[in-house]
Amino acid sequence: MIVSPSLLSANFGNLANDIKMINDSEANWLHLDVMDGVFVPNISFGFPVIKYIQQLSTKPLDVHLMIIEPDKFTNEVRDCGAEYMTVHYEACKHLNRTIQHIKEAGMKAGVSLNPATPVCMLDDIINEVDLILLMSVNPGFGGQKFIPGTLSKVKQLRSLIERTGSKAIIEVDGGVNDITGVELARAGADALVAGNYVFKSPDPIKAIAKLHAI
Repeated sequence: MIVSPSLLSANFGNLANDIKMINDSEANWLHLDVMDGVFVPNISFGFPVIKYIQQLSTKPLDVHLMIIEPDKFTNEVRDCGAEYMTVHYEACKHLNRTIQHIKEAGMKAGVSLNPATPVCMLDDIINEVDLILLMSVNPGFGGQKFIPGTLSKVKQLRSLIERTGSKAIIEVDGGVNDITGVELARAGADALVAGNYVFKSPDPIKAIAKLHAI
């Protein structure tokens, strides 16, 4: 299983230490949630912080924009060294154009769906994206309880990918732990974003390894 620890749950008073822990772990990516206080009711961090993180991290950056008008910041995300740039379906007026711009900037394109947005909304773009991020909580805050209906959405998405021949990776974010992680893997998920489960664990490296082994 691909594991992408969410830095939103890290200790921002000692960020370098937490990034080193991730570097030393079996994590595959480093998940960065950018929030604007408009699309979601919270504000996280911006591009100067991401540039600092990129200098310290040995893992590919998995940047998730929980913001309105994400197209305005494609170049900034690229300049921060992101491998994946994920935008919300609900935040993009012209999603095909947004995906095209992300790829033209040299990044892999991801699209995220909120819990209430059905998988069928991806029918027309599933072959254009590299990653689909299903939110298993309502976005904006860490530590929320996993929404069980996400398992059905993962199965639907896996069916769509297989039917269309898409190469998109299925990633899930929200309430992920060693129990929900196993359920998501059985449903067809490829990648798990984990925040509190990793950073609140007495042994974060072991927690990451447990998810990676699923």
